[in-house]
Amino acid sequence: MGSIAVTMWSEQDRHDGGRQRLFETVRSFRPAGAALYPGSYVDIAPSLVFPRVTYVDVDERTVRFFADREGLAQIVGDERARGITFIHGDYTESLDVPDESVDLLVSLYAGFVSEACTQYLRVGGTLLVNPSHGDAAMASIDPRYRLIAAVHVRDGRHRIRTDDLESYLVPSEPVEITPQLLHERRRGIAYTRAPFAYLFERVA
Repeated sequence: MGSIAVTMWSEQDRHDGGRQRLFETVRSFRPAGAALYPGSYVDIAPSLVFPRVTYVDVDERTVRFFADREGLAQIVGDERARGITFIHGDYTESLDVPDESVDLLVSLYAGFVSEACTQYLRVGGTLLVNPSHGDAAMASIDPRYRLIAAVHVRDGRHRIRTDDLESYLVPSEPVEITPQLLHERRRGIAYTRAPFAYLFERVA
């Protein structure tokens, strides 16, 4: 019988290593030793780049995936696999993660991760967030964060932009962005510029 983890990862990694390239680009700009990835499903691309990653998901299939330690080692290597921790649960509830213990918080297609999990990110650490589900908008109005970069993708290549940041996160139509509005919509805000993702620094 083949490896459960390898099979599930082959189904997840459909963009020929694109997610790995994303995290490599982030690392080149903001190195991190420990990362937290709530709502990860089986996207273990961060472990191809960062030495210690904690994944959190409620999907029952992820239990079998992360239990297959041999399969994880086949994907990311023995040393990186030893740095993988998995929490089967809802990231909106209290996690067995020390406060301010991670350097990178990942929020990709998983809801309001920044709202629920900022306590685990150290001050000075980095939030990687995409516009889907409204979490980039949530971070943009959170006084604990400041925008430090936008991540653009073209022809499969990721590029960090740190110039002209005031031109990002500008709604294409007049709207007052509030947590209540975002929770009601549960989707992103339409902005005049549309990078793949944003990088915020936790400042408080």
